[in-house]
Amino acid sequence: MDTTQLWSLVRAERETLCEFLGNLDQSHWQQESLCPPWTVRHIVAHIAAAGSTATGAWLANMLRSGFNTDRHNARLLEKFLGDSPDQTFDNFQNSCGNSIAALNSVPALLGEVVVHSQDIAVPLGITLQPGAESIREVAEFFVSDNFAVNSKTLAKGLKIVAVDQEFAVGTGPEVRGKLLDIVMVLAGRRHGLPQLEGDGVQELQRRLG
Repeated sequence: MDTTQLWSLVRAERETLCEFLGNLDQSHWQQESLCPPWTVRHIVAHIAAAGSTATGAWLANMLRSGFNTDRHNARLLEKFLGDSPDQTFDNFQNSCGNSIAALNSVPALLGEVVVHSQDIAVPLGITLQPGAESIREVAEFFVSDNFAVNSKTLAKGLKIVAVDQEFAVGTGPEVRGKLLDIVMVLAGRRHGLPQLEGDGVQELQRRLG
């Protein structure tokens, strides 16, 4: 898939998330996400930051943060959180039309939107289904690169097989499941493990710690 097609997926997932967020009430924004201690509001600010911070600014912030990822994210959150959930939502909406990706990695940015959308929706108990193409592109990126999350390392030496899409990569003990659940686990989210099957699940769980 070329860059133009990837950006189309990014925008589609942003639009889906924007509609989802527009239906939340104020209490929902304080719900803890799948990335504690971040709340829904923190996640939305983080996605806005990811879609608004070009490579130069991203690298400069990493340098000022001493290459500490947590500090790097916290500094960006401060900029995009705003004074209220409404401001956080506005900041996200303002980022939706951008074509900005740190290190020009559009697949990584797509992964940010897909994974963090689930980080928001799952704790709220509300279904938010990404597009099948988006999930597949993120899965392919995750098994081939460790940018942002250690997904390639987690998948190494395992056979990853989706039961709902044509996706099978790697060799070794098998991990089977819906591709979105696989993506979330490769992003370090343990909540998806019970939905996976196969001889490789125990090893994957061990790697997650």
